[in-house]
Amino acid sequence: MLIRHKPPRELGLDEPLRHSSHAAPVSRREMIARGFRTGAAVVAAPSVLSLLAPRTAHGALSPDIDALKQACGITDGAGKIPFIAFDLAGGANLSGSEVLIGGPGGQLDFLSTAGYGRLGLPGDMVPNSTGPTTFVDTSLGLAWHPDGGMLRGILSKASVAAQANTNGAVIAARSENDTANNPHNPMYGIQRCGADGQLLTLIGSRASDSGGNSMSPMPYDLAYRPTKVDRTSDVTGLVDTGKLAELMAQNDAVAVLESMVRLSGDKLGRINSNVSRDAAIKTMVECGYTKTAYLADRFGQPANLNPELDTRIKGAAGIFSDAEFDSDGEFEKTAAVMKMVIEGYAGAGTITMGGYDYHGQGRATGEVRNFRAGQCIGACLEYAHRVGKPLMVYVFSDGSLSSSNQVDNTTNGRGKFMWVSDNQSTASSFFLVYNPRGRAVVTPSGSSFRTGNQIGYYTDDGAVANNSNPAANAVNLLVNTVLLNYLALHQQIGQFTTTFPNHGLGSGAQLDSLAVFAPIVDSVITNPL
Repeated sequence: MLIRHKPPRELGLDEPLRHSSHAAPVSRREMIARGFRTGAAVVAAPSVLSLLAPRTAHGALSPDIDALKQACGITDGAGKIPFIAFDLAGGANLSGSEVLIGGPGGQLDFLSTAGYGRLGLPGDMVPNSTGPTTFVDTSLGLAWHPDGGMLRGILSKASVAAQANTNGAVIAARSENDTANNPHNPMYGIQRCGADGQLLTLIGSRASDSGGNSMSPMPYDLAYRPTKVDRTSDVTGLVDTGKLAELMAQNDAVAVLESMVRLSGDKLGRINSNVSRDAAIKTMVECGYTKTAYLADRFGQPANLNPELDTRIKGAAGIFSDAEFDSDGEFEKTAAVMKMVIEGYAGAGTITMGGYDYHGQGRATGEVRNFRAGQCIGACLEYAHRVGKPLMVYVFSDGSLSSSNQVDNTTNGRGKFMWVSDNQSTASSFFLVYNPRGRAVVTPSGSSFRTGNQIGYYTDDGAVANNSNPAANAVNLLVNTVLLNYLALHQQIGQFTTTFPNHGLGSGAQLDSLAVFAPIVDSVITNPL
């Protein structure tokens, strides 16, 4: 028998969460998790260029300047599959009421009614319900509860064509509740896999070593420490070619800058380059001038980087209408990151969204926040479809939560159980893969660690089975599992053990079985399979 309680007042999308059972938020991470501060964008690698609207080809640099460009390590990007991570700070519900996760037999190896109740579903909404309504949706390849707020958000932004070319996988893996110590952030690992871009290597929404809400399990490399980006103006400001490009035609400005490189090089040549310090100064100055010439050649009009001017993103035919884009900073943030990454100017990016510590706030508050996260995820999939590029999206949160038998019958509560407490044992992560040439193909499982689109599994009562896969009780191995799958999409799974020698995922057939999909490209996206 269901016990009916009056749910708490539904909170607004950006209204902060106040828990009587929690101490007042002090750290930036706690403020983001409870919605007192917004979570900004985290982008990894080469990124600003993605903000470019479609443009005509730029003129080639002169041969001598192009040679200097190569010597200075100024690149046009590495051509890897764009990668975007969503960090939902606070402990969001991602499974059961969202992505389906089952027992050892896979997503449709259904749990008990009590198990689904723990994951927020009353008996008349469980996936194996015998009623007239079917509670399994495979629009995205990955099986989902059809009334999941996140799924509804994704489907509201991703076209049917984008959905048809999307597949995904869910990973049963615990992570601690409400802590910054979960090493969830995969950005440094994606960079190690070869992702790179034209302007920057990493961008993040926070001025932290990882650039995001969660830590990275990889050692930090100061050479790739993220640049903070959390709004359109930050992105357009990443390219500065000075007033010259504004005062002159682009080709003329590039010619003048090339001459400056040559003149400065001639003067610097008089420095005694046998002295290591002088040689280093010469190299720094010469490369600085060369990069300015390159930027003027490639991005003579920084306004072209503005995602708000891309009609595929904003406007009557855009993914976001003018009204919704202008009224919601999360959409602006998502647009900036997805344009940079998917266009190929950033290798990878993280979008941090705050306010997902929503237990104790009824069900409606969590539903509307999951819906908005879904809209942002769906926008990324749709933009990849419009650009014609593959994309991998990874979604994670710090911890999770569980429900009891208290029903929220408000409009946005949708008759589901209310979230009542943090619960790290119900946690999971998932990733989606968009392939413009057709839905990614699931490989044979090959071991007990994976069945179809599911890595690991839950117990019958709705909790992570701790021995179900290497990542089940180790967040760092969860990240390694995602990195393994990223390399596998490039047909480079053989490089995993050398790139990450202490990965902890096993070897041989066991390692291969953790790769969910067959490769979709051969090393780079210009070699599709």
